[in-house]
Amino acid sequence: MIPMESGGLVVDWTLMPTYNTIMSLAAGAGLLWIVGLGRALRKRDEFAPEGWALAAAVLGAILTITGAHMTLTWPLAAYFPFDNIIFGEPSLGFGVLLLAAAFLLWRRSALIMESPDPGATLARIARPLSVFVFGLGLALFGIAAAGMVFQLFAAPPEEPISGAFAEYPWIEATFMSGLFALVGVGAVLFPFALRGFTSSAKPRGIATVAGVVWGLTGLAFLLFGALNYFTHIGLIINTSA
Repeated sequence: MIPMESGGLVVDWTLMPTYNTIMSLAAGAGLLWIVGLGRALRKRDEFAPEGWALAAAVLGAILTITGAHMTLTWPLAAYFPFDNIIFGEPSLGFGVLLLAAAFLLWRRSALIMESPDPGATLARIARPLSVFVFGLGLALFGIAAAGMVFQLFAAPPEEPISGAFAEYPWIEATFMSGLFALVGVGAVLFPFALRGFTSSAKPRGIATVAGVVWGLTGLAFLLFGALNYFTHIGLIINTSA
């Protein structure tokens, strides 16, 4: 980033590709997908595994492709190399998990529907992968801590809306770090939420907490990603030479 004579910034955008607009949308929708799937499993007459598989495949493909490119291209954004870790790696991990879920729901749709308890069946199948989900949760805690300690995520004043808080970097750092931490809470609780999960009863305890935090953060990431389509376009216009 190069300061302008007027005090603003000029950014060479050929050195700063970014996907956290579509990533945020897909990640938010993916979290809401998990919550929705848990609810749908309790309504067998309305549950269509193929539809949930298609949704997971679309979201998983977006997150896997963008996350893999950001993870493997170091640094993808020359100005912010830590974005590879913050946005790329969690997106890659979440994307692959969604693709695995899509494959399972598509290939085993008949088995799931014929099961006397589809929720319990899927919980048993997901249990081995829950270790990785738990690990991702710990990683998200690390990202949240880094965001607060190093005051990351702050937008420059040239960015519309978010840039209004440029003089107070702790505001956006707290907001984004809080989102990452809450998603991490759901991920850490996920292995324990699978225990006793069933289609015949409403989730309670740990499963409810995980569902609430993922539902809230999923909606937040979805809306924030949609907002970023305006703010990031404005930032590019305001900082291009």
